[in-house]
Amino acid sequence: MYRYDDYDQQLVDERVAQFTDQTRRYFAGELTEEEFLPLRLQNGIYIQRHAPMLRLAIPYGNLRADQVRMYGHIARTYDRGYGHFTTRHNMQFNWCELEKMPEILAKLATVQLHAIQTSGNCIRNTSTDPFAGVAEDERIDPRPWCELIRQWSTFHPEFAYLPRKFKIAVNGAEEDRAVIRCHDIGLELVKNEAGETGFRIFVGGGLGRTPIIGEEIASFVPWQHLLTYCESILRVYNRFGRRDNKFKARIKIIVKSLGVDEFRRRVEADWAHFKDGPSTLTQQELDRVAACFVDPDYKMLPKTDAGYVQAQADSKPFAAWVKRNVRGHKRPGYASVVLSLKKTGVPPGDVTDTQLDLIADLADRYSFGEVRITHEQNVVLADVEQSALFALWEQARAGGLATPNIGLLTDMICCPGGDFCSLANAKSIPIAEAVQRRFDDLDYLHDIGELELNISGCMNACGHHHVGHIGILGVDKNGEEWYQITIGGRQGNLTHLGKVIGPSFAAADVPDVIETLVNTYVAHRHEGERFIDTVHRIGADPFKQAVYGDKTPAQRKVANG
Repeated sequence: MYRYDDYDQQLVDERVAQFTDQTRRYFAGELTEEEFLPLRLQNGIYIQRHAPMLRLAIPYGNLRADQVRMYGHIARTYDRGYGHFTTRHNMQFNWCELEKMPEILAKLATVQLHAIQTSGNCIRNTSTDPFAGVAEDERIDPRPWCELIRQWSTFHPEFAYLPRKFKIAVNGAEEDRAVIRCHDIGLELVKNEAGETGFRIFVGGGLGRTPIIGEEIASFVPWQHLLTYCESILRVYNRFGRRDNKFKARIKIIVKSLGVDEFRRRVEADWAHFKDGPSTLTQQELDRVAACFVDPDYKMLPKTDAGYVQAQADSKPFAAWVKRNVRGHKRPGYASVVLSLKKTGVPPGDVTDTQLDLIADLADRYSFGEVRITHEQNVVLADVEQSALFALWEQARAGGLATPNIGLLTDMICCPGGDFCSLANAKSIPIAEAVQRRFDDLDYLHDIGELELNISGCMNACGHHHVGHIGILGVDKNGEEWYQITIGGRQGNLTHLGKVIGPSFAAADVPDVIETLVNTYVAHRHEGERFIDTVHRIGADPFKQAVYGDKTPAQRKVANG
């Protein structure tokens, strides 16, 4: 994986020194609250419902074991013993003291961790496939391109103050595991008929208050012009994006209002002037970055390890874990492992200091010292020998990291919600736990099969509820917390937005509603058919009828909306 050079390290160190002085001046009364606000936000520090929150960048989701250990140290020393992985390859600490933030950032900088561009109207952390470089269906490794985007976008002077935050995702596999169509810019690595590498580019995607699926703006942009074309997109957005209303300021709004054809015309007109400008990539520059992403020292192994096969036959719990949490690998004899952060009773994405230390140890022992973070808020060890999987499973299970539920209903995405976030309309974590406990039967979960449940505490959609097979959205009804249910959303190559099934529900009713939806699916499914496929085959009406029936609003305890 990429390691910072002297230039990168100097940049991070100087940013820490700058913020240390800004914080000193703030507490000395030399900076007002209004003056300090943008400075702390530029360093990933929010003032949440109960305490300051620090959001740290994990560039394209890749971490070293020593960096994970540093997270554990920060959780133990400055927080309440845990951190939270978000849906955008970030780590958040929710209980740090503002006075200690410069000290925390200085310690993080010693292992090349930072909070740069995790907030503000700038280009945020670029995300990608957590199985990049090892996936069996990968066409082109997206990580070098993500790193090039990181280096280009960090402190880019022209795009430091955009109309609104800006998010980019890159996919290089047959299956889109980065949800690129839900980003401001989505990049898909492709090859043309001549075998040349380039990018299919989507623009104007995003969830939040106005969920929109991104549209294709270019079918093939040669790799040399990746950054120049993105610059033209951003330049058009910077020029014409709305600044009078933050709810109308995302690029998706201007693409929607102009139409993708007109937006494309403006981008192409700008690109005509800058296509061969200073941001044009060279083979030398690509080689420099790509050299950081060479394969580790893999062994020559048989395609299938006999001991691994026998262990599955001897242990049903291990076999269940393999079925849900272990993926194939491009190299014979290896596998990729997903460590679940979705144990019943634990907020999705939360990880303790002890677990962080364990993850780092497992990475060093079994996966070349590297860790990946998924946008589903789980952890990946990408390069594990099949012969080591049973030992890894035993250690992960002892540490609460081996729940065999990846892709199942309890492997839910969930934002921190009203327990922490000052923007939230309703709590998310108690709803997640209530659903977890209702479905805390692994045999039943496996019978239900693949089902993605996503929960957001407000319309900002940090929990990606719009693209969940079942989505739950917290809403405020006259000062009370209610929950709106959607079905039919999906991520991936066929990204689709879910539809609201009807009026919202009180918190206590949500588990019953989810169970009713699941039972309706089970009653209507064909053999081997997933929940999402059943929904799209029979439509939403049978689900609505099962949930609402002919009861009056008063009888079904719902609020209008």
